[in-house]
Amino acid sequence: IQRRIQRRLTVRRVDSMDEYLKHLERHPDEVQALFRDILIHVTNFFREPGSFAALTTQVFPQLLKSRQPDEPIRVWVPGCSTGEEAYSLAIALMEYLGEVSANIEVQIFATDVSDEIVQRARAGTYPENIALDIDSERLRRFFQEVEGGYQVSKAIRALVIFARQDLTRDPPFSKIDLVS
Repeated sequence: IQRRIQRRLTVRRVDSMDEYLKHLERHPDEVQALFRDILIHVTNFFREPGSFAALTTQVFPQLLKSRQPDEPIRVWVPGCSTGEEAYSLAIALMEYLGEVSANIEVQIFATDVSDEIVQRARAGTYPENIALDIDSERLRRFFQEVEGGYQVSKAIRALVIFARQDLTRDPPFSKIDLVS
């Protein structure tokens, strides 16, 4: 947070915190700019591969261990940014479930404080360079080419429910099996 505030001081050519506070009080648009800067959107598909390996070898088997057939798997991704993590989880879970996936309902709730970011995530459209993070088999199976990039397949997008949520004010989801 301090680095982001310092960045805004530099951008605005303000020398002190007191001066910046006065600037914030006079310019509501700067409050929004600071807000956007603090909410860093650093994400990509299958970020931290070791974590995804642990999900498939340790976490997903536990999720299915004592599950009733009609009981959905419920996952929550707070701070989902533009959706890459939520979609990566959906893909990894579908790969793990394989043939039985049609028999198990999956609900992935992905939330972020920014309406704009949630809208982008919901669209599921990403630039061509995601091919650097996703192997060709996954890209073929779970994405479709669109102008300028790729879009997450409709089947995967249907598993993920995106919503605006402020973790400091809004209640958390209940009956969740996994929080990522």
